[in-house]
Amino acid sequence: MEFFEALDELVRTSDVVVDRPRGTAHPRYQEVVYPLDHGYLRGTTGGDGNGVDVFAGTARGAGVVGVLLTADVGKRDAEVKILLDCAPDEAELAREFLAALGIGGHLVERVSG
Repeated sequence: MEFFEALDELVRTSDVVVDRPRGTAHPRYQEVVYPLDHGYLRGTTGGDGNGVDVFAGTARGAGVVGVLLTADVGKRDAEVKILLDCAPDEAELAREFLAALGIGGHLVERVSG
């Protein structure tokens, strides 16, 4: 199974739990605000031991459009953050949000084939 097909399956078989709605301040960095709904896939495990992270945008029905790959030296972890139903500008907002947290992220867009 191809990488993005596997992510499609994870999303299809999991509930998306939004625990930080768009407009919410980050719990540790109050000056940084979530530009998109942020949460996780219930019943999955990401690099930090919690559910796989998801940024959910407003392009309903677009599905998994890409991922952000992160390496957080402070937490000593690396993660994949799914971009679900995100328009291109929303994917960039998520990347900028991570940069504001000092984490940064490498955007890997899904290429239609």
